[in-house]
Order: sequence, then C-alpha cells, then structure tokens
Amino acid sequence: MGMLNGKVAIVTGAGTGLGRSHTLALAAEGATVVVNNRVSDPGARPSAELVAEEVARAGGEAVVDTCTVTDWDAVGSMVAQTVDRFGRLDIVVNNAGVLEWELIADIAEPQFDAVMAINFKGTFALTHHACRHWRAAGAADGSACRRIINVASGVGLFGFPRGGLYGASKAATISMTMVCAMEMRPYGVTANLIWPEARTRMGKGIFPDAPEDGSFDSYDPANISPLVTYLASDRAEWLTGQVIYIQGNRIWRMSSWRVAGEYTTADGGRFTVGELGHALPMLYGTLPTLQPETSLQDAMIGIDPAITGGR
Repeated sequence: MGMLNGKVAIVTGAGTGLGRSHTLALAAEGATVVVNNRVSDPGARPSAELVAEEVARAGGEAVVDTCTVTDWDAVGSMVAQTVDRFGRLDIVVNNAGVLEWELIADIAEPQFDAVMAINFKGTFALTHHACRHWRAAGAADGSACRRIINVASGVGLFGFPRGGLYGASKAATISMTMVCAMEMRPYGVTANLIWPEARTRMGKGIFPDAPEDGSFDSYDPANISPLVTYLASDRAEWLTGQVIYIQGNRIWRMSSWRVAGEYTTADGGRFTVGELGHALPMLYGTLPTLQPETSLQDAMIGIDPAITGGR
C-alpha cells in the first residue's frame, strides 16, 4: 500500500518540471491527482494531459484541469469539481510560478501584475478555496489530515539583487502560509513551505546541466518530490508553518524572524534621538560587547545624559 492511498491531491503548475515530478510521486504513493496547468500553447496538446497519461501508464489515477490559477472563480470551481467527483480533497500543492529577474527601478507595472498574480494570488486563491471547503467539512472527530504545501524561495527570505519582485511574491506567500497554519490547525490542516533548488524550465540557465557520467544529479527535480510526498502524508501531522530548504541530498530547517536583542530607554519614557544613537549600534553589534550582567545604561552613567536621563 502507498502512504497516500485514498487521498486526493491538486497540484498546480503540474505540466512540467517540479510539478510534473510531484504529481508522479504522489500518484505512485496512491493519491488521485488533479493535474493543473494552464494551456500556454493553444496549438499543442495541454502539458497536463501528457502528465496525466504518464500517471495512467504507471497504474495511477489523474485528471486534468487547465484553469489558470490567477482566475479566482475558476480555482474555486476546480476545488468544487474535485470534491464533487471524488468526494474529498486532502492535499494541495501550490507549485505554479513564474520568475522575473529585473532591477526594481526597471520593473514595469504589467510585469509586477503578472508575477504577483501567479506567484501570490494564485497560491492564495487555491489555499483560500481549499480552506473554505475544509472549514465547512469540519474536523469534529480529529481524524482529518489535510495538507497545504507551498513554494518559498531564498530570495523571499534573504533578498537578492534583481529579485525584488520575485522575492516579494515569495515573501508574501511565506507570511500567508504561516498564518494559514495558525488559522487552520483546528481543522486538521497543516501548511508548510518548501524552498526547492532544482533544474526547471523556469530557472533555465541558473543550475548546471545533468552530469553525463551517470553520477548523482543534485539538481534533478525528482530529488524534491520525496519531501512533498512526506509533507502530504499522515506522518507529517506534527509539522506546520515551516520553511524547508531542499537541494539534491541536502535539507535545511529554516527559521523565521527572531528577536536578536532588546534595549529599553533609561528613564522608561520615549526615546530621544541621542539615546537611539547609542542603542541601535549596541543592538546591531557595532559597539564592543559589555561584560555579562552589565547594561549600556550602567556603563554610561555619568558620561552621557542622553542615555542616563541626567543621572
């Protein structure tokens, strides 16, 4: 038996690359997969159909949906039709995305709208409609195991020159996913993000070609899919609201923003500009470290009234 037997999944951007790989992996573990990919070339067969045929040849079950994730109502219909046809929805993999690599000063409004529509609105739309369904279905018996897997990026976490627009779309997705993990926990929903590094059409030229000697290809999209499969399974019910980096045979636990230091005004009132001139360098480590159990206020007594309030 596969670990996903009886489950129903929707995978967006499933026609090529990572989405195709995730679809094949989920189906191999027994999930029925709705293969979603917009029709980019009206003169050719939809890529989603080709992937669904691959699933069928391998003995799995898949159906095709060609709506664009930027169409809020169409995404809602995809969720409703999935539930009507199969009686359930268990897994959502928001994989659809586009990459725009340009300086902030050079981004045009149509570029902004296109990237945010696919990378953020599309992810938000499917997450929204899935959550509405799961909330309505409830989780009174505590047995529901529902999964949302979204795609993050290091550009959204750390920034990178020319990645302002793409990074903003991913940072928004990260924030939304963390909130979703909080809101949907009572309904048996986990929401996590993967930060994958793999060779795909979207990132063409970024990663090296596959090795010709048959050695391990650390940028093969198939390397990412075992993590997606695990996160989609009942075994992952303990993990939610997390970002996980994966590339080849490496996996990292990423950590969200943390408080790295604190300073309180000497007199308990509002900051002065002068006091901030001492507090901020201390917080950011550009002043020498004081001995343990000593505060900046203690050290500056009798030296600078802006720190001590005149003591």
